[in-house]
Amino acid sequence: MSKPIVSTNQLSKKFIHWLLEEEAQKQEGPYRKEQIHRQHSWWQVMCLTGVDYFSTLGYQPGIAALAAGALSPLATLILVLLTLFGALPIYRRIAGKSPHGEGSIAMLEHLLPWWQGKLLVLCLLGFVATDFIITITLSAADATAHIVENPIAPSELHNQVIAITLILIALLGAVFLRGFREAIGIAVFLVGVYLLLNFIVIGVGLYKIIIHPGAIADWQTALFARNSNPLVIIGTATLLFPKLALGLSGFETGVTVMPLVKGSSDDTPEYPRGRIRNTRKLLTAAAVIMSFFLLTSSFITTLLIPTVEFAAGGKANGRALAYLAHSYLGNGFGTVYDLSTISILWFAGASAMAGLLNIVPRYLPRYGMAPTWARVARPLVLVYTAIAFIVTIIFRANVEAQGGAYATGVLVLMSSAAFAVTLSVHRQRAKRGTLVFGLITLVFIYTTIVNIIERPEGIRIASFFISAIIVTSLVSRVWRSTELRVERIEIDENARQFLAQESQHTIRLIANRLNTGDEQEYLLKEKEVREDNHIPPTDPILFLEIKVSDASEFADVIRVKGVQVGNYRILRAESAAVPNAIAALLLYIRDQTGKIPHAYFGWVEGNPIQYLLRFILFGEGDIAVVTREVLRKAEKDPECRPAVHVGG
Repeated sequence: MSKPIVSTNQLSKKFIHWLLEEEAQKQEGPYRKEQIHRQHSWWQVMCLTGVDYFSTLGYQPGIAALAAGALSPLATLILVLLTLFGALPIYRRIAGKSPHGEGSIAMLEHLLPWWQGKLLVLCLLGFVATDFIITITLSAADATAHIVENPIAPSELHNQVIAITLILIALLGAVFLRGFREAIGIAVFLVGVYLLLNFIVIGVGLYKIIIHPGAIADWQTALFARNSNPLVIIGTATLLFPKLALGLSGFETGVTVMPLVKGSSDDTPEYPRGRIRNTRKLLTAAAVIMSFFLLTSSFITTLLIPTVEFAAGGKANGRALAYLAHSYLGNGFGTVYDLSTISILWFAGASAMAGLLNIVPRYLPRYGMAPTWARVARPLVLVYTAIAFIVTIIFRANVEAQGGAYATGVLVLMSSAAFAVTLSVHRQRAKRGTLVFGLITLVFIYTTIVNIIERPEGIRIASFFISAIIVTSLVSRVWRSTELRVERIEIDENARQFLAQESQHTIRLIANRLNTGDEQEYLLKEKEVREDNHIPPTDPILFLEIKVSDASEFADVIRVKGVQVGNYRILRAESAAVPNAIAALLLYIRDQTGKIPHAYFGWVEGNPIQYLLRFILFGEGDIAVVTREVLRKAEKDPECRPAVHVGG
């Protein structure tokens, strides 16, 4: 009877080992280092971002027609103007500020230090999660729509929309569990074929409108049916265009993939000018191409497709261009178009999943706000796939219903990007630039607010992600607060000499909070510690002083300086957390000298809860107790553990 149990235990261990297996090289330090990517021409990388950006043509025209009706082409024109003269300038500047793919979130992180910056990043990560998760579910749902509405597909599939969508998402998760790599070649092929097919459909659509001018007359009649004043019509289109905000997706991805863009031979790691220039070409070309397709697709679908077909259950719902492909070019071409659309939509989900897997290692582990398994891809794939399942079931795989949630994620990220650029320009004291980018920021904020009011489901999903991220992040930060939290230790020549002198006898370090820094301060501190801990007057001592830098950071490089004040020798350093830095230094001294160092502290008085909060938020608190706990967790053998003494 025990054999199956043993077998099950072995299988469980193998599964957990496989699940937590790090696919990359072993990492040093507390978080994953930036990987070295093979670089490609900017137009090839544009295709990689295009699987997300250009694939929205699969559902954007239909959503635009449902939202704006006859005004759809005018509302799309306003969207295109915002793309070319709002989003594009913003992200061209972001490309110059974050050439290693950090994006707008990292800009805000640098511009807003300490905890307020971290909290803002956590909130934005909630919207990033909304954006990417809805990209996965929306793309899968629209791919399903192209499958079931194809004339050669069995009619029974119409009742299996949710099941088919879940299968597509499960296949996506399986690919990433197996191991997914950059697929520039596949992206170039998919985008090239997809844009060519769309160009043919749009060309045929425009030809049909030219030979049947009655379509334009009918559109004009519908356009002026409610009001004949052109200014009122333009104003109405301006109010409606936020519903079309899905057409703005893709810019954040465009700067995220910057490490893949080939630069020039004279690029430097600090400022790769050639990579920045080519990424700006990428962003401009993608924006111009998408603007052309957005305008023309909106125009022909509004004029050629009966309004009733856009509604739920209609043949053009979520697949307007595919409807025209079947109607005017036959089911053979239409089926090829469907297959191309399904492929690029599925690959857009892959792009979103890859983005999610990159976001967590880039921020949360560095903040100490993610469990250790979050550094590995496979557990995250299971979590994201499960969330995508839930979202699909909640929205019943409905493309139009998910549009608002997707737009919310896109618009919040664009608003934050515009704000980051405005703040950066303002700090450079460029008044004209501040005014221009400030106005663009206001437009994006207006668009975001209108979208949230009209379709609040997006902010609800984002609120769930934000709450989950903040709660789990804070719990993880508290749970991991007693780790060493040090990448490495660097000491200068003076500090090295001090340690070499101390290695000849018992090493005693007195922890001191720097005040005046004069000889009198160290005289009084030495007298107090020697009396409290019965240190012989003949035993030499070192002072150890740690200044808190940014307590919101989790891990950092400790640079130790040796300072002499009169006859007193002091080791000084800065760190995010005093106890963790002291513990790391004690272990470093032990390893370098081969002797167990002794550290001396004084007791603190006050509420323990207050000191706990001070440690978590400000990096200080009850330093002696926390230092002892960090050492206990870092060194399991008590005989090899640096000694901590508390007197007073």
